Amino acid sequence: MILGLTLPGERRERGKGATAAQAGATARAARDERAAAAGRPSGPPAPGAPAASASAPASAAVPARLAAAAPAAVQAKADELGQIPVLMYHRIMVKPQLSLDRSTKELYDELTRLAKGGYVPITAAQFVKGWIDVPAGKHPVVLTFDDSTPGHFGLDPQGNPRPDTAVGVIEQVARENPGFRPAATFYLNKDLFGMDGVQAGAGLKWLAQHGYEIANHTMSHPDLSHLSKDEVYKEIGGMEDEIVKATGTHTTTFAYPFGVAPHKAAWAEKKDGSYAFQGIFLAGWRPSMSPFDAKFDRWAIDRVRSEGKIKEDDCKQYCSTAWLDYLDKHPDERYTSDGDPNTVTFPNMLEDRLGKPYRAWARVY
Repeated sequence: MILGLTLPGERRERGKGATAAQAGATARAARDERAAAAGRPSGPPAPGAPAASASAPASAAVPARLAAAAPAAVQAKADELGQIPVLMYHRIMVKPQLSLDRSTKELYDELTRLAKGGYVPITAAQFVKGWIDVPAGKHPVVLTFDDSTPGHFGLDPQGNPRPDTAVGVIEQVARENPGFRPAATFYLNKDLFGMDGVQAGAGLKWLAQHGYEIANHTMSHPDLSHLSKDEVYKEIGGMEDEIVKATGTHTTTFAYPFGVAPHKAAWAEKKDGSYAFQGIFLAGWRPSMSPFDAKFDRWAIDRVRSEGKIKEDDCKQYCSTAWLDYLDKHPDERYTSDGDPNTVTFPNMLEDRLGKPYRAWARVY
């Protein structure tokens, strides 16, 4: 599978064909990654749910006219149909060794930039459920870490996150920037942060208890497009079993290794009695659409690689620094919260982009 690519400014449409640059960038990212190797609150229905869902009130029939936005949402210039950066990280190290690695300082600097820029982290599960509880005028961001490597998380002898890990950096930035929520999603493989069984169990419980999402990334990180149905089930179901055994709960989201789907995407979405995801993430090159956008596809959610504006892999345009710069310069294209997770507020000119299940919760100005 070749991932869709959107150039800065082309926020709406997926490309109908992959460009040569995109194909090359995707191939290089896959190469480098190999080397590095449901209840929900009241509010809008989860993306993909039918319009008359169990969570919808009796008045959820499509209204003739959308309700007016709250004055505070108008003042905040809310646009909950805007783009949301879903940032993709791999190894976090003091001294990076491979092109997908990021240093602890680079992570600290990027998270501090996000905090100063009004971004508030949410988990991938909250994102796909459409439960985006962010203060008015702020912008959601999803931090995702693939492969459960030792630089992502570890506990010191006192039971606190080690400061040289991703979680340690996230917690530090949150302490230094009130309002920056310490939240992220960790896509796990069998080797859980380099911990042994007892440590891993304690570590996963710590993460879950402190607002971090535990998610599935297969047992051994294979290219799923090369596997049979039973092999796909074994890879994903085996990892799900490991997580449930350690935490007692099933996962909500999944990320394709290398961003590549199996021969039939449905194999990865659900297996009766084993796993049933609500959203699947790619390894792409652009921010995600809002989950309330009519064209949002919860089975192919875009992510952005964390990287500076370097020449390699077209990062001058398509990696995190470039996209954050772009959204800073084009704030009208960025998701800005109305402060109420039970409503979906946006300028009335964007009404045609709203997914039909959300009309009852829509507010316009």
